[in-house]
Amino acid sequence: MSSIIVALAGLVLFFLGYRFYSKFVAEKIFKLDPDYVTPAHKLEDGVDFVPTNKFVLWGHHFTSVAGAAPILGPAIAVYWGWLPAFIWVVFGTIFGAGVHDFGTLALSVRNKGQSVGTLAHRLIGQRGKILFLFIILILVLMVNAVFAWVIANLFISFPASVLPVFIQIPLAVWIGYIAYKKTKSMLVPSLLALAVMYLTAVLAAIFPVLQIDLVSYMGGEDGTGLFGLSTISTAFFIWIIILMVYVYIASTLPVWKLLQPRDFINSHQLVVGLAILYLGLLFTAPEITAPAVNATADVSWMPLLFITIACGAISGFHGLVSSGTSSKQLNKETDARFVGYLGAIGEGVLALVSILAVVTLFPTTGAFREAYSSFAAASGGGLGNFILGASQLATGLFIPANVAAAIVAVIVVSFAATTLDTSVRLMRYIISELGQEYNIPTLTKTHVATSVAVVSSAALVLLPKGPNGFGSGGFLLWPLFGTSNQLLAGISLLLITIWLKRLGRNYAITVVPMVFLLFMTLYAMVQQVFLQWAFWNEGGNWLLFIFGSIILVFSLWIFVTAWSALRGDTKELPETEQ
Repeated sequence: MSSIIVALAGLVLFFLGYRFYSKFVAEKIFKLDPDYVTPAHKLEDGVDFVPTNKFVLWGHHFTSVAGAAPILGPAIAVYWGWLPAFIWVVFGTIFGAGVHDFGTLALSVRNKGQSVGTLAHRLIGQRGKILFLFIILILVLMVNAVFAWVIANLFISFPASVLPVFIQIPLAVWIGYIAYKKTKSMLVPSLLALAVMYLTAVLAAIFPVLQIDLVSYMGGEDGTGLFGLSTISTAFFIWIIILMVYVYIASTLPVWKLLQPRDFINSHQLVVGLAILYLGLLFTAPEITAPAVNATADVSWMPLLFITIACGAISGFHGLVSSGTSSKQLNKETDARFVGYLGAIGEGVLALVSILAVVTLFPTTGAFREAYSSFAAASGGGLGNFILGASQLATGLFIPANVAAAIVAVIVVSFAATTLDTSVRLMRYIISELGQEYNIPTLTKTHVATSVAVVSSAALVLLPKGPNGFGSGGFLLWPLFGTSNQLLAGISLLLITIWLKRLGRNYAITVVPMVFLLFMTLYAMVQQVFLQWAFWNEGGNWLLFIFGSIILVFSLWIFVTAWSALRGDTKELPETEQ
């Protein structure tokens, strides 16, 4: 099968979805008003509420939601064949993610930039709000652990990516200063910053002296680490501590100082990276060697496909970004379509090329089956296979494979870091909200809430023991992250549905993806919690069982509460804006 035909089919469908479907949703369902005064203007404070150019905000939003997940999920899910992954990514993006991301952004903008957790109070009552906040808190905690784990491992595996990633931080601060203090455009400085990053990546790939390789500094894999740990575990520990210090600082700074300019650089990074990969695909024209459907899979795709690919099809975390940070920066309400729906389309485009990079990597179908011999093998090798496959595509543009690998690793780490510090910022908001709710004023303080977020995230990634030895937390949590993420997306769609029903508008666009997603996700979660992770099963896992059980119970409780609100049994609830 020609990879070019598959790529063109996906891209054309994405274009049609944005051009026609999102326009219908914007004009006929959400009825966006260009004259509506957004929270960025009403509540402008120069820290979180900052009116922002839609292109800059799209860069922040896109790179915040497009972390490593839209790469890792599809790279694993091709285990069941490229066709199921392709169908879910394309149609999940158009009818699921686009509406979900766009909808949570529009809902939040109409309600003072409040997060979906807080909005649950208006839509399904106080009890629903508290339950929702706790689910979100657990999810962002897992996001922090998973993405910190991914970044630390990439730094160890691809040391040439470290220096370019760290150079981006002072460059972003400089760009933020000249853009907001000198009122100059970010475009040219961000392109220059990107050029500096990639030049550094090329030099680091060629000259090992520029690679920050902590394992080699300690004598290689057979050297002596700290605290009785191996050198790899020691390096992992050091990178986690450095990352936690970084996200503490990044998540407490005003958004214009680091978050926005860095994300604007990353948006260009993504465009450049996608251009390299799709042009490489065009010039190399590789054949897809993976089977369309894997009939010998040891694990059924139903329902696991729909939680393995979350980001890249639909993801609850996107709703947290839309309502947590993006809604506070939206300059005009009509920009919501561009930021929310097009942001989802961009992530779908990334997930599509992730699929194609992996399924064209192997010379034969037999080689693919050997590498993807089981679901466990797919889970362990997915990210590495993407980087190798992407590097192979880049050689079509005469980029050496080692240089391409360094650049791709820089892109993946940059996106993951963006998601990480956005997630920590969101966790700070939630901890502060819970502090207000339970009258614990200490938790409402910025640095206290951030400290709780950072310390708990570090503990979750470092302390659990698992198959990867020290620091297995992120690896262990990945399956639960997928199910929790999709449950959150389903609940967010439920909130949008209630809002639209109260406004007397057609809510079929949210009900259909909501029902599908909740059925698949609850099916998967019940299966995992009681048949896989429960302590009475062989190989059960206490960590996943406890976290999974709490999320499952809270979710079912929310559904019961929300169903009452959807039927109109809660007349006393405050109204949201029209």
